Amino acid sequence: MTANTPELTAVESEAKTPKATSSNPIMEGWILYKPNKAEIRPEMYEVERFVEEAAKENIRIQVLQPEQIDLVVTKEDRKSILVDGKVTALPDFVLPRMGAGTTYFALAVIRHLERLGIQCFNNSLNIDIVKDKLYTHQILAENNLPVPKTMLVKFPVNINLVEKQIGYPIVVKTLSGSQGKGVFLANDRKAFVDLMQMVEITNARVNIILQEFIQTSHGKDLRVFTIGGRAVAAMKRESATEDFKANFSAGGSVSNYELTPEIEWLAVESSRILGLEIAGVDLLFDEDHFKICEVNSSPGFQGLEQACVMNIPKEIFHYLKVRLGKF
Repeated sequence: MTANTPELTAVESEAKTPKATSSNPIMEGWILYKPNKAEIRPEMYEVERFVEEAAKENIRIQVLQPEQIDLVVTKEDRKSILVDGKVTALPDFVLPRMGAGTTYFALAVIRHLERLGIQCFNNSLNIDIVKDKLYTHQILAENNLPVPKTMLVKFPVNINLVEKQIGYPIVVKTLSGSQGKGVFLANDRKAFVDLMQMVEITNARVNIILQEFIQTSHGKDLRVFTIGGRAVAAMKRESATEDFKANFSAGGSVSNYELTPEIEWLAVESSRILGLEIAGVDLLFDEDHFKICEVNSSPGFQGLEQACVMNIPKEIFHYLKVRLGKF
């Protein structure tokens, strides 16, 4: 497979088929993934890396789109999942890789697998929680973690209240999204009013949040990758232009960044509170400290492997083996 492969369905790592031994039995895993047209950089790199490393780790991986799976609610549990219309053996684990693009159907499939005793990393409940950026911030703030001041938009927008509570520049975000899509910056009252009017006219039911702009993080942020309650690496992302967003997927540059005690604690604690065993925690530079921007349940790692010389799939598979008692 190549990074330009347009689509993956039921792909297995057969080029180097794992062989079971008494001391190293084969593990069976599914990756749930569907390319999303809204993605700036489709997550094919990550999926291919998982397939590549799986063979080396004696793991047989099957990549499935949620739509290939049918579920039947029945007491005959082990026969209640069909793949391409056929009863199939269930895996030892599932890696959902759809993040903010996880649909209700995909969540239903994950929930059903969990009901059958299949471990999903991450689980359906916590994937659903972090899809909602406002709810995520409510949970983090409740636990005294530093987050940007955030408001939920209601139409018509009370401009004076927004100015009093947050002020300009102001970050405008859709409630669900990734790779920097659906994130805008209004520098002054006119730009903010124009943007809100456009949103209201286009779709007054859309869910929008407003956040304070952290000036010291303009065009840069940190992505910290956590696995099993530990921070394994951090990278600094910087915009290649004057854009205030620093996403690698949008062409930004990346570099290795030292994991300080503060960075490690914020990332690990955020992951723990949100129940994520695998997470990407985005931190904003706030003077000499940091604020938590977002937490991702299906974080990309192409930039991280490039910047930090890390083998992320290998780290994840080693964790899964320990977690499932298969090491």
